Amino acid sequence: MKNVFIIGSKGIPAKYGGFETFVDKLTEKQQSKEIKYHVACMAKDTKEFSHNGARCFNINVPNIGPAKAVYYDIKAMKECIRYIKENNIENPIIYILACRIGPFIGQYKKRLKKLGGTLFVNPDGHEWKRGKWNWAIKKYWKLSERLMVKHADLLVCDSKNIEKYIKEDYKKYNPKTTFIAYGADTKKSILEDNDSKLLKWYKEKGIRAKEYYLVVGRFVPENNYEIMITEFMKSNTKKDFVLITNVEKNKFYEKLKEKTGFEKDRRIKFVGTVYDQELLKKIRENAYGYFHGHEVGGTNPSLLEALATTDLNILLDVGFNREVGEDGAAYFSKKSGDLCNKINELEFLDYVSLKKIGEKAKLIIETRYEWELIIHDYEKVFME
Repeated sequence: MKNVFIIGSKGIPAKYGGFETFVDKLTEKQQSKEIKYHVACMAKDTKEFSHNGARCFNINVPNIGPAKAVYYDIKAMKECIRYIKENNIENPIIYILACRIGPFIGQYKKRLKKLGGTLFVNPDGHEWKRGKWNWAIKKYWKLSERLMVKHADLLVCDSKNIEKYIKEDYKKYNPKTTFIAYGADTKKSILEDNDSKLLKWYKEKGIRAKEYYLVVGRFVPENNYEIMITEFMKSNTKKDFVLITNVEKNKFYEKLKEKTGFEKDRRIKFVGTVYDQELLKKIRENAYGYFHGHEVGGTNPSLLEALATTDLNILLDVGFNREVGEDGAAYFSKKSGDLCNKINELEFLDYVSLKKIGEKAKLIIETRYEWELIIHDYEKVFME
């Protein structure tokens, strides 16, 4: 039996979040009976429970601000090592999602190695580039990434562009890497077009099916909301721009309102969050187009979900997005006027053309990003 300990997600069952969904799917769709998963979960108690056949153990973490995630990973790492030692587990794997604890990882790697264990790391995206961090935190993230790369036995990259970056920027460590993408759910929503839940949501928000462009994601500067909103406001479209995101107590939202005056444009609609996954999927399916402005890297879950559901996807033209969307999407640059012109060009696509683009996107997801394929690749790596 191969024991795999997973650190870095907030835990399962997943309510939201890329890593949380990944761990949920990895355990739910497990194919090999030779793997036992142990999953760290952030909680207010320290109990153990079972979910999808995985042993889940809670880690109680005080609310200490930005350092909370670092503290959580360290505490979870200590708990994994304690459990491995006490239960005499042979050849365990500890898989850490994201590079938060680089300055501390060396000492724990030594202890893990003594126990015959292996350290896997998912380097995630360019966290040190995120606009929400000040220069000191950005510096910490970059240092932490370097040290995680240095001490990892294997780096599992969910983007070929990230794998290339790791190999080039950290050449001196001769990092061992492998590429396994993030997965996507390709099933259509169980909701019909006339479902009362969907119609009620549309009525509340003042939206009509196929008469809106959509974006779903965190409301942060590096996802280029400013460009998307500014360019949309300049366009001639009569359709709405629907933003499913949380802007409560968001300073960036207030700054953007001041800068663009988007509240005066009735087409721009901030509609809050949608946690009902079937409803969200149906909203995606019924969008005329989907905007994706992420540029910080990695295979972004919201992009995969969009390609799997929405016919017309308009993506920021960076390597990470091109790698996934290929010829199943349209692309825009950050140059003034580019996205506006793109919207005006794509505004009157006929049904057949839209469907053709959508079919290409769905084929990409079905052949390369289905969860069953991803889980097969992970299990192969764990068993090796």
